Amino acid sequence: MAKGDKFYFDNFVESTALSKKAAEYLVECLENYDPNNIETMIKNMHEIEHSADKKKHEMNSALAKAFVTPVDREDLDMLSQNLDQVTDTIEDVLQKFYIYNIKSVNSSVIEFAKKIVFSCGLLCELMAEFENFKRSKKIHELIVQLNDVEEECDRLYLSSMRALMTNPMDALAVVSMRDIYNCFEACADACEHVSECVGSVIMKNT
Repeated sequence: MAKGDKFYFDNFVESTALSKKAAEYLVECLENYDPNNIETMIKNMHEIEHSADKKKHEMNSALAKAFVTPVDREDLDMLSQNLDQVTDTIEDVLQKFYIYNIKSVNSSVIEFAKKIVFSCGLLCELMAEFENFKRSKKIHELIVQLNDVEEECDRLYLSSMRALMTNPMDALAVVSMRDIYNCFEACADACEHVSECVGSVIMKNT
């Protein structure tokens, strides 16, 4: 591998680390949820998301100047965008708690957040392997695991939404929780999209 190529893979590793940090902070916020501290939570989460944006901008800048890249420039850009989307969707979840002035959380919300942490952990492993994708024996297994977790999130989404619609609750609470569950589903999808992108890059380059 050319010396300059390492930048791209290091950038992806750093981006996924920030996604995991955001997911872990979301769990921390929800397990110790205090609506009086929501503005502080939002501020802290945005700082993580802003750091992730910087990684995306660094990648954009490098791609704009590069003459040769380790894989197609468009694929590197797509992967960078998809990684940034993971952190964005995690921030979206917490923002919904602020927008809807949520006063308490239920167990399914925390369970969902922990599944996102697990997915982000798998993404960290995946990006650590990506640099050696032509020789790695772990990448395919990690992609399958990410798909499995996304399916688990789908089942949790369905059961949570059904519980929401079958238990008596005022209309505003239904609307707000439905939106929050949709955001969690978007987080799970964003993680899977990264793994699909990696799989696509590998197929094109091996």
